[in-house]
Amino acid sequence: MTNHPENRLKDSASPYLRSAAHQPIDWHEWNDAAFARAKAEDKPILLDIGAVWCHWCHVIDRESYENPEIAKIINDNFVAIKVDRDERPDVDSRYQSAISAISKQGGWPLTGFLLSDGKPFFGGTYFPPEDQMNRPGFRRVLLAVADSFRNRRAELERAAESLSEAVAHAEVFTGARAEFDPGVVAAQIDSITQLFDIKNGGFGRAPKFPHASAIDLILERYQQTKEKHLLAMAETTLEKMARGGVYDQLAGGFHRYSVDERWLVPHFEKMSYDNSELLKNYLHVWQATQNPLLRETAEGIIGWVNDVLSDQENGGFYASQDADYSLDDDGDYFTWTLEELRAALLPEEARVMELYYDVQAHGEMHHNPSKNVLWIARDAGDIAEELSLDNATVRLTIAKAKGKVLAARQPRPTPFIDKTMYVAWNAMFVSAYLHAARVLGASLGANCRAFALKTLDRMLKEAWSESRGFGHRIGGPALEGSLDDQVFSVLALLDAYETTLDPRYFSAAQKTMDLAIARYGDAEGGGFLDRPSDAAPMGGLDVRRKPFQDSPTPSANSVAAIALIRMRAFTGDNGYYDLAKKTLEAFAGIAPQYGLFAATYGLAATLFAHHPLQVVITGDSNDPAAQALEAAAHRVFRFGKSVIRITPGASLTHLAGALKETLPHLPAGKPLAVVCSGQTCLPPASDPAQLAALLVDTGTAASAG
Repeated sequence: MTNHPENRLKDSASPYLRSAAHQPIDWHEWNDAAFARAKAEDKPILLDIGAVWCHWCHVIDRESYENPEIAKIINDNFVAIKVDRDERPDVDSRYQSAISAISKQGGWPLTGFLLSDGKPFFGGTYFPPEDQMNRPGFRRVLLAVADSFRNRRAELERAAESLSEAVAHAEVFTGARAEFDPGVVAAQIDSITQLFDIKNGGFGRAPKFPHASAIDLILERYQQTKEKHLLAMAETTLEKMARGGVYDQLAGGFHRYSVDERWLVPHFEKMSYDNSELLKNYLHVWQATQNPLLRETAEGIIGWVNDVLSDQENGGFYASQDADYSLDDDGDYFTWTLEELRAALLPEEARVMELYYDVQAHGEMHHNPSKNVLWIARDAGDIAEELSLDNATVRLTIAKAKGKVLAARQPRPTPFIDKTMYVAWNAMFVSAYLHAARVLGASLGANCRAFALKTLDRMLKEAWSESRGFGHRIGGPALEGSLDDQVFSVLALLDAYETTLDPRYFSAAQKTMDLAIARYGDAEGGGFLDRPSDAAPMGGLDVRRKPFQDSPTPSANSVAAIALIRMRAFTGDNGYYDLAKKTLEAFAGIAPQYGLFAATYGLAATLFAHHPLQVVITGDSNDPAAQALEAAAHRVFRFGKSVIRITPGASLTHLAGALKETLPHLPAGKPLAVVCSGQTCLPPASDPAQLAALLVDTGTAASAG
């Protein structure tokens, strides 16, 4: 690397952008100054979109952006803009759509070539520095694009205009509007079932990604229909993932995806949004099955997040942990040679763990064949039989040896943790932790509850405003919030209200929902746009966009519909109901064909058709009978269910109309459970088993209205 001054990215709030500060490229962040310079100098724009956790982003940085010769070509011929996709999801989503239309490729790094007004005319993903791997070399691409910009400008301008129009048309789903049909859920379940991998769990072929909303959808469908294959699909998928290398067997937490269909070899980065949604999955399916592996995995996620991915002192969840600590490493922090494993353990422990984790002289990692990904290959009983040991001894050995192997991993160079706190991802984890608090009980549940509320209070203090709702980031320079930031926060605030009955959480939820409707809603076409109507111009591909597909997080429009349905259940305000219906109608014409990738829409459709279940438990706070009813209410998974604990003297201000009318007629202070759906409440139950049965049976045949 040659000596040269740091570029202007040195002062960026984004760790990904700061990591490029040493590069010999005159990088800009995404801002008006970059576009003004491109226009003034009559140059095309080179757009690089990546993330700090993205392996190939670091590869193109090292191979090309740190290469002085390639940097000179870029500086002479282009205005260069670098974007962190986590910091600017609005920029990323639009250019992903455009570049994938050109190149049939998406993902990161995203490499785009734009006119000075920001309209794209060419691009791709990773380019090697010279021609290889059936990909054109970056040097050749840069020179060809620069030549075309000088000599074939009119052609590029026509292509850019045509592409921008196509993206604008696609992103608002013109023609997708139709009457809402609850039958969409059956069509989605059929589609998901056809993609199910019976042998390995999960959906589709390699690479295998978690599809958290699909798991919740098939589980809720099982609760309604009792079709056992649906529960088996959910449980098998989560079991296979928990036993695979996609789960960090030593420290807990899930890697982003598996490169093979058996969940064995992952891409090793760990994302906040995957782990929050998978935590919910494991808790939900544990509720339905009481499978101890699922609870253990949920607790493993929480343990890893508490240790690594959160600010325990102040509240807040960090964004991600990188896959690698350097470019010469590919998951080395997480993988083991046979010699490394044996060095960490006594010989008798090593023999057990070699069988348990399938550690051999030749492992699964292609770049270093001696490296093994740890995955559960055999159960304790099988190992006991093979080694002529008793089962209890093997179990004890596994538990003890896991601790030793984890301790041996700790001194290794640790992959980078992006401590940026994004509002939507924090809200998702607040909801997950509050759910954990309700179903896990005891000290772990209490800790989850306290940390979730501490995080939510920090979000309200540092990232919320009365006029604009939530920003995108907690701390650092202010960033305009996205639709995701608003609607996931509404759900987190409602979850906190259900947990605490603190009216300030409900008030903030309602204000945020109303701001989202006013600032992001499409009053004419239905649904919501990802950026507020009064946001500053984006520059570039400033098209209206309605996010619909679950990729990589649950669709913000589907989440908005869920938030509206839950707000209506609390307030009885039919305005929320009408907006939820209009949001579902905005995508009703295309939802069935999206199948697996619109499972959150299926959840919203289910909730709309059957109404959220609301359970109110009365009785003194220390009454064992009331506590037993509350525990029974939490044991049953039903999507969108609320459990509210009313003690004598508690405020009933925000309860839905039917509940508010029913509760005054109940015997004061007596432990009872009332189950309501829509505007109908069932007779009170005093027996926990009866309550659990009511929750399974209620709402399965109800219709919207």
